[in-house]
Amino acid sequence: MKPGKMIPGGMNMQAMMKQAQKLQAEMLKKQEELEKLEYTASAGGGAVTATVVNKQITALVIKPEAVDPDDVEMLTDLVMTAVNDALRQCEEATGREMQKLTGGMNLGF
Repeated sequence: MKPGKMIPGGMNMQAMMKQAQKLQAEMLKKQEELEKLEYTASAGGGAVTATVVNKQITALVIKPEAVDPDDVEMLTDLVMTAVNDALRQCEEATGREMQKLTGGMNLGF
């Protein structure tokens, strides 16, 4: 197909390629921005707080009152809850931002 040739549906192939390249550049920029954002969640009324950046735990704070040697299972649950909530916030924010860029097209993000 020659540059500038119309494809079925009346769209110029060259214009479509430029638009796709622009979208790709915008998505890469947004992804870099999102990778720097910090998400924090807590559990047990603030007894455990987890912070995530780029899907990696960067901070985990456990208050002394959350540590009960007779109930390690509760502490484990609080840690998992806080970490999973922070990761969920990260995933949801990434999904929302990518959807804004793609206009709702499902491109696997």
